[in-house]
Amino acid sequence: MLELPPWGLGAAALGNLYTAVDDATARATVDACWDAGIRYVDTAPHYGLGLSEERVGAALRDRPRDQFVLQTKVGRLLRPVSGAGRDDTGGFDVPATRERVWDFSAAGVRRSLEDSLERLGLDRVDVALVHDPDDHADQARAGALPELLRLREEGVVRAVGVGMNQTALPTRFVEEFDLDVVLIAGRYHLLDACAADDLLPAARRTGTAVVLGGVFASGMLAHEEPPADATYAYAPAPAELLDRARRIAVVAREHGTTLPVLAVRAAAAHPAVASLVLGMRSPAEVRRNAELFATPVPDEAWEALRRQGLLPRGMVLPPEVPA
Repeated sequence: MLELPPWGLGAAALGNLYTAVDDATARATVDACWDAGIRYVDTAPHYGLGLSEERVGAALRDRPRDQFVLQTKVGRLLRPVSGAGRDDTGGFDVPATRERVWDFSAAGVRRSLEDSLERLGLDRVDVALVHDPDDHADQARAGALPELLRLREEGVVRAVGVGMNQTALPTRFVEEFDLDVVLIAGRYHLLDACAADDLLPAARRTGTAVVLGGVFASGMLAHEEPPADATYAYAPAPAELLDRARRIAVVAREHGTTLPVLAVRAAAAHPAVASLVLGMRSPAEVRRNAELFATPVPDEAWEALRRQGLLPRGMVLPPEVPA
């Protein structure tokens, strides 16, 4: 079983998610990750129509290959197109020189990995995940997942799994297939721990490593004080959640810590969780997040959150708090 580092770089931002990042800043971000000891990078063809993979590969190509874990995804092939315009389907600020084509077939999986390796300029990836098969469950079950298992057996990849934003379908996949990794975004954090109802217990039973994305809840938990215009699930934050986030921030300040520190430490505490991937688009963000992981939380802060009923149902407290 491949051992995952405790946290890593979520490289969607390096594919110009929402706003553009220039090449020099993207390279400096990956370099800053390396300097901070981060050895796990998650990317995908979907991220910037291949731009994220290209930038990640360029930054890692000269690094010792056995010293980092590289993860990409299958399910969307990229097809060249002619014409002007910007990508208007994925939220990425990139020219629409390619289009995404859903393909969860066995042949599509192999083609996707071959194309990813070409963009990365590397000879292998370590982890391959089926990406967002929400509306293609049968195809993924019949084609993509069995093919990834074959590729693992052949030694083409070291670990396989799924990456999604919901819990029901990956829970079924974890129970049906011998998967190594499941990446779940936005379903286990300080405001919503619904993954604790199904996916995390299933992963513990099957020995599947859980990787969490979206632990800052669309950015609401990334600030010491959640802003009035905070978003949640890519929409304006509901008033009830914004109020709860602010109350958690008050508890953090009262105990000498911050809301972002609580967010990462709480997310990482569940015994099924092997790693977190955090989206970062600058060296400053890398350094700031590295500090979050290095900052301890007083036991009294967790006790106060529990006493005030501010923890979501199912949230496992970090080990700072005695059982």
